[in-house]
Amino acid sequence: MNMAGNKLSDKVVLITGGTGSFGNELLQLVKDSDIAEVRVFSRDELKQEHMRVRMKNPKIKFHIGDIRDRQSVDQAMEGVDLVFHAAALKQVPSCEFFPMQAVMTNVVGSHNVIESAIAHRVGSVVCLGTDKAVFPVNAMGMTKGLMEKVATAAARRLGDGSPTTISTVRYGNVMYSRGSVIPLFVEQIRQGRPLTVTEPNMTRFLLSLRSAIDLVLFAFEHARQGDIFVRKAPASTVADLAQAVSNLFQADAPIDIIGTRHAEKLFETLATSGELVSAEDMGEYLRIVMDDRDLNYAKYFTEGDPEESLVEDYTSHNTERLTVAQIEVLLRSLPAFERELLAHQRGQS
Repeated sequence: MNMAGNKLSDKVVLITGGTGSFGNELLQLVKDSDIAEVRVFSRDELKQEHMRVRMKNPKIKFHIGDIRDRQSVDQAMEGVDLVFHAAALKQVPSCEFFPMQAVMTNVVGSHNVIESAIAHRVGSVVCLGTDKAVFPVNAMGMTKGLMEKVATAAARRLGDGSPTTISTVRYGNVMYSRGSVIPLFVEQIRQGRPLTVTEPNMTRFLLSLRSAIDLVLFAFEHARQGDIFVRKAPASTVADLAQAVSNLFQADAPIDIIGTRHAEKLFETLATSGELVSAEDMGEYLRIVMDDRDLNYAKYFTEGDPEESLVEDYTSHNTERLTVAQIEVLLRSLPAFERELLAHQRGQS
């Protein structure tokens, strides 16, 4: 965690949606560093209270508010050096049934956070994106895609001379995060039920929460105006993931295929061929540079890039595919999963 220790030294950091999986993990990493202050901004007072009792750290300050309410955002933004914008509606089915709620939080709320940061001359804003924003087929992905556009438009307007740098990170499914499929599989095994799989051949990127945190910290360290950063990640089929969980728990649980949920994709895309043509390969990361064209429409309609047709989109179907055994190793590297596994083994003995 040297990067966090060095780059966050003496900084005041605001985390929107700070009581979620991302905020909890980041706080664990920085709680013993020389960071000046971490502000947790969210609308859930119970989760804040649980976090306050658990952390017992005077550097962590709690702000009740909603990113839909610009005034509450402004109050939390005063004196902030860095913003990690994690607040969002993320569940695909709920966003599908309540799309305007997704718009209000993911688009309007994100605009409030970005504009407030600019007004308060915050040094850097890193917005948390998702692979579902690329070629979106559901309301959650569409609104997160619009969040990217809102961030890029603000960055384009500010330019390189601004005191505020706005960037976005884009990553796939975070393993064992709240609402993800692995905790569901574990709960189903605990209850002796079949593991429910929507489509066995569906592929998903697999990323640990710590890797997602590292991506955000990498963006903070390297971002230029309007950059989008992608963390390269392996993938697996949903059926292989379910099998790996079942193997580790020695459950021999049957798999129940229930069919695709509302607006689910067969595979996910982290970067399009058009983005990859001009992207910078930074080893474990890709930097997708901001499209800085203006409203000169000739550049959009009469000029093309022949290289784009030679490059494939970066998807969970064509990235490194993990075997069941490799998935098992990755699962055992997750502290939350390992705790559940050990508790299960003790209960069986």
